[in-house]
Amino acid sequence: MKVALITGGSSGIGAATARELLERRWAVVLAARGRPRLEATARRLARHGGAVLPIPADVSQPDQAEALVAQAAAWKGRLDAVINAAGAAPLAPLARLSAAQWRRILDTNLSAVFHTTRAAWPIFGRQHRRRAKGRPRLGATGWTGTVVNISSEASRDPFAGLGAYGAAKAALNLLTRVIAREGLAIGVRAVAIAPGAVDTPMFRALPFAGQVPAEALLAPQDVAAAIVAALEGSLWCASGETIFIHAR
Repeated sequence: MKVALITGGSSGIGAATARELLERRWAVVLAARGRPRLEATARRLARHGGAVLPIPADVSQPDQAEALVAQAAAWKGRLDAVINAAGAAPLAPLARLSAAQWRRILDTNLSAVFHTTRAAWPIFGRQHRRRAKGRPRLGATGWTGTVVNISSEASRDPFAGLGAYGAAKAALNLLTRVIAREGLAIGVRAVAIAPGAVDTPMFRALPFAGQVPAEALLAPQDVAAAIVAALEGSLWCASGETIFIHAR
């Protein structure tokens, strides 16, 4: 049974991805900062069958990210995927953005991915050494581990007020390419999925959300389907790429 760690797993894209993977007989570790919502989501998902482990953690904090990844790998004795879906998009025009807000936005949307990926690196390395020597063979199943990062259309065309968020996501796209290139030696691939507006609690909290027509919104399940394609479907060969998806 393959194991996926999903940050931002209590709602939205993270929760939708967990359900998709559980239906495919993955075991899923869900992580988020808020324990009550996280545990409620885990209970709801577990009713559909499959193994779900909720672990409260703030992955913008290096020590918590490291502890989370260690627990995830120890649970079933392996770690096959890290899906970095945690994010925050406060509306903050640059002229009124404080230094503390800037750091929080970058820590949540960019540094957290670095922390979880760095923590998973030695685990992926050990798994690779237990498998075949040398370069990973090509194919959807010939890899030690996969990192999927949730980016955003804002990385190339942000709404006004989402400049810091867009900058963090643009840097995340480049970090994804770095992970893919450096991970090749240990059989690690990386893909960024960059959706347009998605009907999630984070998006609905934005003041202009009500102005976006329903037909222009992706559902969390749409993004989850792209993540599954990156893990075990047609996007297995897109390592290093940022895949932009949108409703129209």
